[in-house]
Amino acid sequence: MKMRVSAVQHHLHTIESFEEFAAQVEHYVKAAQEYESDFVLFPELFTTQLLSIGDASGKALPIDRLPDFTERYRDLFAGLARRTGMHLIGGTHIIAEGGRLYNAAHLFYPDGRVGEQRKLHMTPTEVKEWNMAAGNELNVFDTDKGRIAVIICYDMEFPEVARIARARGADVLFCPSCTDDRHGFHRVRYTCHARTIENQVYVVVTGTVGSLPTVDFMRMNFGQAAVLTPNDVPFPPGGIMAEGVINDDAVVTADLDLELLYRVRERGSVTTWRDRRTDLYPDWK
Repeated sequence: MKMRVSAVQHHLHTIESFEEFAAQVEHYVKAAQEYESDFVLFPELFTTQLLSIGDASGKALPIDRLPDFTERYRDLFAGLARRTGMHLIGGTHIIAEGGRLYNAAHLFYPDGRVGEQRKLHMTPTEVKEWNMAAGNELNVFDTDKGRIAVIICYDMEFPEVARIARARGADVLFCPSCTDDRHGFHRVRYTCHARTIENQVYVVVTGTVGSLPTVDFMRMNFGQAAVLTPNDVPFPPGGIMAEGVINDDAVVTADLDLELLYRVRERGSVTTWRDRRTDLYPDWK
């Protein structure tokens, strides 16, 4: 079984309407469709671009206005998934429920279904500046191409999350991220590599690029998409199957061979998943 994946380095810039945002999204989706991709990953918090539309006075909208766009965001991605036949992971979008804000990823299936994964670990900025609440459930998603999970940015820095996803059968972890400097970028990138080694899975990661000069805490972005593999003989020596140009506007595409992944788990140079000492840490079987 093979899976073609595309990761979007979504370029953030000031816009004037939702239609302008939709046109940019459609451009990236059509680019991935030309490569006949099965999955397309957008970055975390890329819909904050909608805040730059501003109010009547031209001032950027506050974060608690982002849920106002939820219905149009979902309609946009659901329609594109149906028309293209691809699975679209619509980065993350801020939703509201019970008077709280949540940072939620959405998986749009070609048949119209929509899966949701809320971010589980909130960064200090998300808590102090945006008053966001954390999700409480990790989901895995069955698709006709395999079982996947969506692990959002900071969540990738907690190895337990990926471990649970792998234990539940996920072979590919998609990581939408948003980082504003090299430190944050490398924290996410290095832990993505660690998760491929620990769990013998593929990780597809991407981040926002560009800037939103009028939107607080989204003024600068440092991002790069990459398709990462376990570090073993059948895969690239550095565990990098494909990667984009840092801070560029791009779509990165690669093929994932799930059968090769299964063979490495059985007969690889190391078999990290099979060799776990569950007698020492029984909670992580």
